[in-house]
Order: sequence, then C-alpha cells, then structure tokens
Amino acid sequence: MRKALMAMIMAATVMTPIAAEAQRRGGDRSEARSERREARQERRESRQEARQQRAPQTRQQVRQQRVAQPQAQPVPGWGGSRTDPRMRQHQERYDRTARENARRYGSQEQYREVVQQQRAANREARQDVHQDRREDRRDWRQDRRGDRRDWRQDRRDHRRDWRQDRRSDRRDWNRSWRNDRRYDWQRWRYSNRNIFRGSRYYSPYRDWSYRRFSIGLILQPLFYSQRYWIDDPFYYRLPPAPYGTQWVRYYDDVLLVDVYTGEVIDVIYSFFW
Repeated sequence: MRKALMAMIMAATVMTPIAAEAQRRGGDRSEARSERREARQERRESRQEARQQRAPQTRQQVRQQRVAQPQAQPVPGWGGSRTDPRMRQHQERYDRTARENARRYGSQEQYREVVQQQRAANREARQDVHQDRREDRRDWRQDRRGDRRDWRQDRRDHRRDWRQDRRSDRRDWNRSWRNDRRYDWQRWRYSNRNIFRGSRYYSPYRDWSYRRFSIGLILQPLFYSQRYWIDDPFYYRLPPAPYGTQWVRYYDDVLLVDVYTGEVIDVIYSFFW
C-alpha cells in the first residue's frame, strides 16, 4: 500500500511541468482565435459600408431628395440621382426614344391620332376578312346547291334513258320465238309430261280467283314476287328473259313480266297441266 502511494506522488511530481506547458499553449490559441474573429468582423463592416456607398438610393430616399431638391428630378422608373452613370445611360435612352417618337408621330395628341387611325385600319381589315369569308361560304353553298341540282337532274335523265331503253327492249321483244325449234315447249311437254305437272298454286291474295291476263296489263307486285319465278326457263324450253323481266307462273299460265312496273310482256295460257 505504501509503495503504491509513493508511486502516485512521484507521477504527479513528474506530470506537473507538462500540464503547465499545455495550459499555456491553450491560452495562446484562444487569444489567436479571438484576434482572428475581430479581424473578420472589421472586414465585414468595411465591405458593408463600401456596398452601401455603391448601391443606388431607395425609393424612400429618392422621395426625400425630391422634397429637399425639386430641381433634381430622377428618371421615371429609377431611384437615383442624375450623377449615377447608370442613371445617365438610362436617361439618354429614354430621351432618344422620346425624340424618335416625336420625329415619327409628333406630339402626344398626334401619337393618339396615329394609334386611332391604326386601330380603325385594323378594324376595317378584319371586317373585310369577315366579309370575304361570308362571301366564300355563300359561294360554296351556292356551288354545292348547284352540284346537287345537277346531280339530281343527271339521275333523272339516267332513269328516263334507262326506262326508254327498257321500253325499247320490251318493244323489241320478238314473240316469234315460238317458231324456233329450240323453244318448242309443246313438243317437249308431250314427251315430258311429269315436268309440266306443277304443284298446287296458292294465290297471294285470299279472295282472288283466276282471271286471264293479257299482254299490256299491270300485275300486283305479289303476283310476280320471287316465290313465283321460273328460275330455269330452258328447263321448260322457254327463251331466256331479257334484263329487267322474269318468267312468272300464274296458276297454269306463264307470264313474262317486267319486274319494275309489273307490265305483262308475253303470256302462254295452259302451260302447266
């Protein structure tokens, strides 16, 4: 125990000069930091003073200067004196623009008059554009109306020509086909009786009874509907039907009918058994 205490006393005696040296060095560093801090503060204050001297005046300062010195008028839109180089440059630009406007338009009243004339000219130009657009639309409608009228007239002419051609075809229908041996249906029926033994005929109208039709009469549409067509005329040794016509069964008769008008063009009585 005594040895340990003696060792501690000897260690404290040896470390005392080292601690004193460290304490002295720490005090020197704190003093250097404080000196550097004071130097930075002084430089900051000097820069702020220089910036304030170079900066333009505020609006409030300009108002105060106007009240104090009415003869020193600042340039519109700027807060500063005429002695500032930037203010002089702006004033020169402002004066140059004013001189250019005065050379072009004269006084302020003349400038207003020029502006009014330009507005009137623009208004007239817009009106002309609108008028031209309305006229173009009207012309386009008239042209379209005329085109539709021409198209309807062409369609009517085409239909009239088609009807005339169809009438001429019907008119040109040659009933002398009965003299052609290829269409000798009577002889064919004599040798093939079962073919001409047709099924029961059902009239399309309930109260309709058999009436003999002749050439030139007009049939009701149901009499020449598709259920009464003879699809293969040559099967019965009949000539082919022209365009727009069809061989139709009517009871035991066979009629050549115009499917567009219902007109009977040719007829064979008692064709089926």
